[in-house]
Amino acid sequence: MIYIGVTGWGDHDSLYPGQISPRDKLKEFAGHFPIVEVDSAFYAIQPQRNAEKWVNETPESFQFIVKAYQGMTGHMRGEIPFQNKQEMFSAFKDSLEPYINKNKLAMVLFQFPPWFQCARENVEYLRWCKNEMGEIPCALEFRNQSWFAPQYRIKTLDFMKKEAWIHSICDEPQSGEGSIPTVLETLDSEKVLIRFHGRNVHGWQKRNADNWREVRYLYRYNPQELEEWAASLKNLETESKDVYVLFNNNSGGDAADNAKEMIDLLEIEYGGLAPRQLDLF
Repeated sequence: MIYIGVTGWGDHDSLYPGQISPRDKLKEFAGHFPIVEVDSAFYAIQPQRNAEKWVNETPESFQFIVKAYQGMTGHMRGEIPFQNKQEMFSAFKDSLEPYINKNKLAMVLFQFPPWFQCARENVEYLRWCKNEMGEIPCALEFRNQSWFAPQYRIKTLDFMKKEAWIHSICDEPQSGEGSIPTVLETLDSEKVLIRFHGRNVHGWQKRNADNWREVRYLYRYNPQELEEWAASLKNLETESKDVYVLFNNNSGGDAADNAKEMIDLLEIEYGGLAPRQLDLF
């Protein structure tokens, strides 16, 4: 099955008719898509009460992809707000219990930063992370192209498969060391993840600019690009039972529209979605 959604549920204005409280957006969101990425977990380990609210207000079949906390992936500058890494991982795993208890955790996404390059100490850290997460399904996404350099590509994929990482395949701008190519390889017969970041090379390179969040993911996929990817998604479905697709190109509000276009292209009709609010007109 191909599950299509977007990253976060707060900023997709095209999904929400009229005036809707931020507290009610996930309920409405779940009438459009069967999955979502919890990106707030990257910025702070969420209290269990948040996850409990989210799992209770979504349909039984709805699934969450929870982004790993930034202290776990090396994005955080300075000291982590925990005694040690084990305590940090333990707190994060505790935050996942409501999803797990309701069978709504699709996976945890470990997205590493552009400076996390293919090096022995980083390979060892990935092995340590996977061991700490235990049986929790985890996806791995790189942002440094050295992992897929010709001399390391096969070794990287073999390592990920051996360590039981779910592959997070990316469509993103190709702008040097801080971006990775699209590697259409599934490593798990059960799950694979695809994330669409857009193809705005200019915005991708301006990470240190004041408005980088406004331009980094500013891109709308055109019909031809979506059609090419629709064929690739069908091929991936022959190799992995469940294909999870997330659109992250939302600097201009395009993610939800592109996600819906992809659903139409693939002629998918999801059952079990939440009832939607009706617009006034």
